[in-house]
Amino acid sequence: MPEVPATPVDLLRVLTRAERLLARRVGGVLAAEGLTVEAWRVLCLLADGQGHPMSEVAAEESLPPGTLTKLVDQLVDQNLVYRRIDPHDRRRIRAYLTARGRREQERVDALVRADLADLITGDDADLAGALAALADRLGAGRPVGAAAGARVRVAAR
Repeated sequence: MPEVPATPVDLLRVLTRAERLLARRVGGVLAAEGLTVEAWRVLCLLADGQGHPMSEVAAEESLPPGTLTKLVDQLVDQNLVYRRIDPHDRRRIRAYLTARGRREQERVDALVRADLADLITGDDADLAGALAALADRLGAGRPVGAAAGARVRVAAR
């Protein structure tokens, strides 16, 4: 069994390395299909059929609003996504998958799952749950930069 990271910096390193390696592997599958990891993630988010406000998509996928707008423009041009004014708040725009987008998302998602099938073990479900719980705790915790009871010293320049 791999060693548990001993320090916060070790945890950050191992999570960063895992994310980069996974993104590289998934990115290889997606590149062959003409998609980026970011585009695939947006398609997967929209696959629930609910339609999501652009601000929510940007936050959920950790993309700056301008970057998301350009990405969604490309997906619209490919007839994978369409936008509509939110019927409950006309100031908001919601993004949805087109019928073609739904078929593409399902097809490409199956390719990604098949490519990763040799990596996934029974323990990975537990790991995914632990990582999701950690992300929830990190997101719901203190404001960024705040440390419990810690004082920040600023060096004189």
